[in-house]
Amino acid sequence: MKYKLKLALLGAGCLFVFIASFFIGRYGIDLPTVIKILADRFVRLVSFGKLGLEQSWTGAQQSIVINIRLPRIAAAALVGAALAVAGAAYQGMFRNPMVSPDILGASTGAGFGAALAILLGFSYSGITTMSFVFGMAAVLVAWLVSKSSRIQTTIAMVLAGVMVSSLFSAGTSFVKLVADTQSQLPAITYWLMGSLSSIKMADLHFAAIPILIGLVPLFLLRWRINLLTVSEAEARSMGIETGRLRLLVIVCATLMTAASVSISGMIGWVGLAIPHFCRLIFGQDYRRLIPCSALMGATFLMLVDNISRTISTAEIPLGILTAFIGAPVFLYLIITGGSARND
Repeated sequence: MKYKLKLALLGAGCLFVFIASFFIGRYGIDLPTVIKILADRFVRLVSFGKLGLEQSWTGAQQSIVINIRLPRIAAAALVGAALAVAGAAYQGMFRNPMVSPDILGASTGAGFGAALAILLGFSYSGITTMSFVFGMAAVLVAWLVSKSSRIQTTIAMVLAGVMVSSLFSAGTSFVKLVADTQSQLPAITYWLMGSLSSIKMADLHFAAIPILIGLVPLFLLRWRINLLTVSEAEARSMGIETGRLRLLVIVCATLMTAASVSISGMIGWVGLAIPHFCRLIFGQDYRRLIPCSALMGATFLMLVDNISRTISTAEIPLGILTAFIGAPVFLYLIITGGSARND
C-alpha cells in the first residue's frame, strides 16, 4: 500500500476517534447535538461572539461538550502526538530504538516540580508551571554536564540523563516522604500516574504553545534527522553540522515532553512504543515517521483516555493503562528484534 494512502487512512482514523470521543461518557449526547454545539462555538470564535447558531441544546449539554470533553480530548491528541514525535526524534538522535522521551530526565524533572508544588500548596496552574520549569531544567542540567564531560558526547548525554533522572526521582521520593499522608501524598501519587481528568482549556493553551514550538521545527527538518542515524563522518560529508542539529532536536523534543507532562502527569510508553508501530508500517524514513508518529500517538492516547474514563466507575490513571499496553509491545520487540518495511 502506498505511503500517501496509509497516511490518509491514519489521518481519517485519528479524526474518527476524535469525533467519536465526544459521545463516550456517562452522560450521553447524540451526534446532531454535538455537531451543533461545536459549530456554534466555532462560529462564535471566528465572529468574535457576534454570530451563533440558534440554541436547541441544554446548558448542561453545552458545558459537558465545551468545558469538559473538548479540552480533554484535544489534550489527549496533543499530548499523544507530542510524546510520540519526541520519542521518535530522540530514537533517531541517539541511534537507539529503545530510547524514550524521558531519556534526559524531562519527565522525572517535571514530576519532581509537580510534587514540590503540591507540597508547597500551589494552585493547579502553579503545579503546571513548576512541572514545566523543572522538566526543562532537568534536561538543561543533563546537557551542561555532557558538554563538560570528556566522554563521547552521545554517551555522556545518556549517562548525564540517567544521573539527573536518579536525582530528581530521589527528590520526588523525599517530597512524598515528608508530604501530608491525608491530602498531599494521595494528590502527588495520583498526579505521577498520569491523568487528563482535570484538564481545562487554559491548560491546553498553556501546553499548546511550547508543543507547537517544538513540533514545527522537527516536522520541517525531519529529513535531516535521517542524517543523525548515520555516522558523524558521513553526516559531515553531506555538509550537516550534527552538533547544532542534535541541540535543536534536544530543545524541540524537551519542550514537547515537558509541556505534555506538565498538564497530563507522567504517561509512559507512548514515546517508546508508538514510533516502533510506525516503523513497522511506514519504514525508517523520518520524513514519513514524524508525521505518522504524531497521528498515531494522538489516536492512541485518545483511545486510552476513552478506556480510562469508561472502563470502571473509578477513573484509571493513563500511566497504568499505557504501561499495560506498552510493556507487552516492548517485550515483543525485544524477543523479535522488530522489523520495518520500506515501500
